[in-house]
Amino acid sequence: MIKEGDKAPGASLEDMDGAPFTLAQFAGKPLVVYFYPKADTPGCTSEAQAFTALADDFAAAGAPVIGVSKDKPAKLRKFTDKYGLKVQLASDEKGGFCEAFGTWVEKSMYGRSYMGIERSTFLIGADGTVLKVWPKVKVKGHAEDVLAAVKAL
Repeated sequence: MIKEGDKAPGASLEDMDGAPFTLAQFAGKPLVVYFYPKADTPGCTSEAQAFTALADDFAAAGAPVIGVSKDKPAKLRKFTDKYGLKVQLASDEKGGFCEAFGTWVEKSMYGRSYMGIERSTFLIGADGTVLKVWPKVKVKGHAEDVLAAVKAL
């Protein structure tokens, strides 16, 4: 996993409408990038709703929030519309972005090993440097912790 002080990896992603974008588009301002396993599952929904509830506060602090999963753009669009999400969601179907950040990891459940996204969040500074990393995120209270870190910049 990339660490605080590292430069954020560059990559091209697709937004929930299938349009390409890169993190470079956000240069000059802080950026929150959170990785989540799968859209429209309980934990991921709670996390997206928590960031949505604070979307205006993140915007006021000048820090866009982007959620990244390996879901297809169409699924992300449905997820956004279903819950009225106010954060930008991005698709990393091929997984290169997740791998570059180190969030594509081996996991296990009920004795079965598999590869998946580790719920993690990164605060990236205006210059592209990773300022803060939250690995193995627990959803409750997390969006508030990230907002506090953004406001402390």
